[in-house]
Amino acid sequence: MDEYLWPARHVAEFAYCPRLFYFMEIEGICLPNADTEKGQAVHRRVDRPSHNGSTAEPAAAEPPDPQKPATVRSLALSSQKLNLTATLDLAELSGSEAVPVEYRKGRPQYKTLVPPPDDPGESEDPPLAPAIPWPTDRIQLAFQAMLLEEAGYHVSHGVIYYAAEKRRLDVPIDEALKAEALRTLADARTCSAGPRPAPLVHDARCLRCSLQPICLPDEVHFARESDEPPRRIWPPRDDAIHLVAQQEGVKIGVCGQAMRITDRDGKLVREVPLANLESLAVLGGVQVSTQALGVLADKGIPVAYLSAAGRLIAMVDPLDAVSAHIRKAQVRKFDDPAGALELCRALVAAKIANQRTLLMRNRSDLPDQAASDMLDLSRRAMLCPQVDQLRGLEGQAAAIYFAHFSGIFKSPFKEAFDANGRQRRPPPDPVNSILSFAYTMLANDCISALRLARLEPTIGAFHVSRPGRPAMALDLMEPFRPLVADSVAISGFNRGEFVEGYFDRTAAGCAMTDAGRKAFFGVYGRRMDTEVTHPVYGYRLSYRRMIMLHARMIAAWLIGDVPTLSFLVTR
Repeated sequence: MDEYLWPARHVAEFAYCPRLFYFMEIEGICLPNADTEKGQAVHRRVDRPSHNGSTAEPAAAEPPDPQKPATVRSLALSSQKLNLTATLDLAELSGSEAVPVEYRKGRPQYKTLVPPPDDPGESEDPPLAPAIPWPTDRIQLAFQAMLLEEAGYHVSHGVIYYAAEKRRLDVPIDEALKAEALRTLADARTCSAGPRPAPLVHDARCLRCSLQPICLPDEVHFARESDEPPRRIWPPRDDAIHLVAQQEGVKIGVCGQAMRITDRDGKLVREVPLANLESLAVLGGVQVSTQALGVLADKGIPVAYLSAAGRLIAMVDPLDAVSAHIRKAQVRKFDDPAGALELCRALVAAKIANQRTLLMRNRSDLPDQAASDMLDLSRRAMLCPQVDQLRGLEGQAAAIYFAHFSGIFKSPFKEAFDANGRQRRPPPDPVNSILSFAYTMLANDCISALRLARLEPTIGAFHVSRPGRPAMALDLMEPFRPLVADSVAISGFNRGEFVEGYFDRTAAGCAMTDAGRKAFFGVYGRRMDTEVTHPVYGYRLSYRRMIMLHARMIAAWLIGDVPTLSFLVTR
């Protein structure tokens, strides 16, 4: 590991969770949550680099008041000897003496005092011992002290400032603490050289960990060996903002910590907090400033550019999503016909089952033979020996499905779709237009989910990979086509949310007007926020969260974290 320096903060996190360290240091994954955002706010002032001496050399100029130590903020230090690098929040320098100060947003650790056996105790609540630093904080401070000592300073103690209580705790820097830190560093190097460690088992700290949606500790253990169902750690709904900008002439920029959306006259339309933004889709003639693209990329927010008809043209994909470990496993697995077949079986069987359920829910007159045939095709898909034969079964199920699909709609849209059948290029009627647009938006959401799962959207198993084709996204969306896209068309037309005036029929096909797209995104967003129960884990998630969960479980399956795959099937 001599080719790069270890960040001290991540090495300290190893003492808490090896898998967390592996994600952050080896795979470069860092996800925000409410706790990390509060931590950033606490560090915003202290991390502002000082100008009164940016190095840690003992010969630095003395401050005007010799009784008051000089403070240096965001002090960057590195050690070739330890292969370690760190940025100290603050260092108090007085001659050759140095005191590292580490800021934390939370509270220190309190341990419950155990009364003596002969003490009956008059209080129901046992007393607490004095506040002490958390172990990972002590280890991080020890690394900072060693870096300062290598720079020529003497360090006898350090300070940890817990912002929640405005409390400074002194930490003696002795040889025992340094030895503990060096053991942690050695363990971290051993961890990084091996495979991804297993997650913690039902650990209470996972509930507040920002990387829990990537790590999936309970889901991984349940799929591997546990009979205890996963805890409901995931929020059922996605509180993040998924912004779609489609009005001609709209301009998108950034100001501070917010995204500013203005109309063609420069009038402010809306401000969106960047901390809440998870994705941005731009349709047609909407302008995004270079500064906004840079800020969004820095925060790991993808930007999708689509045509007015919803066709994906380009995507700005931040480099933070790249994981060579997962993507190499994806290529190796899908190059193996047996490995690709396992995923394809699960995808197609779930899709056919969901198509059958949708027809049975919405058509009381569905012939028993059609339902029986689709059930048989779903079962045969799970045992199909080849991907090509599986594609044939999927095609047979689609023929049965769309032969009865038009009967779900009310007139006058039913007759047009019944006459045309399912057609894509170009869609000849309103139902086909909505279906095509819904499939495109669902594919874009699947691309975002795959990106968050560190998968490559263009390398698929069931769909053939071609230049510019998001084959893996098309794979992932298969079980969700009837659940999301087809359901959007059914509810929108049958509830009167899509009306004739929302469609423009020309020789080039049937397309939605601006008002039609606005109505579509209302129905689509409502459907994506609908909660559904996972058939295996038992908890409820919105469809948007469910797509993200399945993308991450595919990634876990590719690298061997989980042995089998199962996809959402409704009843």
